[in-house]
Amino acid sequence: MKITVNGEQRNLDQKVSLHEFLEQNKINLNVVVVEHNYHILDREKWKDIALKDGDNLEILQFVGGG
Repeated sequence: MKITVNGEQRNLDQKVSLHEFLEQNKINLNVVVVEHNYHILDREKWKDIALKDGDNLEILQFVGGG
């Protein structure tokens, strides 16, 4: 299955939820906003979203600093 993450194609070997995908990629869940197929998701829904072929993710991470 192929998905697009921040404009780059990624291959997934198995179906995973959005939450599992973020954890597998060691993304700090506390400092990100995720857009799934052009809709910003509430983080409570991440476990309910099963990624599918052709999905598009934009993952924005907040970084502290001045």
